[in-house]
Amino acid sequence: MPRGTTKRRPQTLARLLDAALEVFAESGFGAARIEDVCRRAGYTRGAFYSNFSSKEELFFALFDAHAARELERIAQLAADTDDRDLSVARIAALLAHIGPNERVWFLVTTEFTLYAIRNPGAAARLADHDARLREEAAALLDALLTRAGLRPRGDLTELVRAVVALREGALGQSYVEPDVLAPGALAERFLPFLVEAVTEPLP
Repeated sequence: MPRGTTKRRPQTLARLLDAALEVFAESGFGAARIEDVCRRAGYTRGAFYSNFSSKEELFFALFDAHAARELERIAQLAADTDDRDLSVARIAALLAHIGPNERVWFLVTTEFTLYAIRNPGAAARLADHDARLREEAAALLDALLTRAGLRPRGDLTELVRAVVALREGALGQSYVEPDVLAPGALAERFLPFLVEAVTEPLP
């Protein structure tokens, strides 16, 4: 697949990614067509295939970009927090925070997860991307815990799995009942108990 580097390529990629996020959120991953993404972005199919081999590859580019932004957000907020204020509650709040545009990503990733459950090849690729994200998140969480004078009692990647499960499960309920449960509220309320239960003071 041709992937020549040109001055316009970063702009083309950005427009395709933005268009894909909108189309996937509106139509669902399965129903969305490459033509729909190209039309929304203002490009031809040729421009699409100059950058991506498939609709799945496009999703994973979105996945990696979203993961990088989330990790950078947590890292920056952590860097802005004084060590004396880095309590279990503060760490939990950093992990529980939900941005204003998270609903769109929740729709996209939930749709793709259902698609992946039905397609073993896609499931394997999603598992690989999830695993890389967990490793990076675990390293970030380890640094936060160390600064707070804590250490994990077990595998940090398992804690990350639990954090993701709580965040995503709670978000689903929030988006169904927005007037009852604000996004992030349930995770922020219960994550401190989870973090406290699986950590202990440094010796």
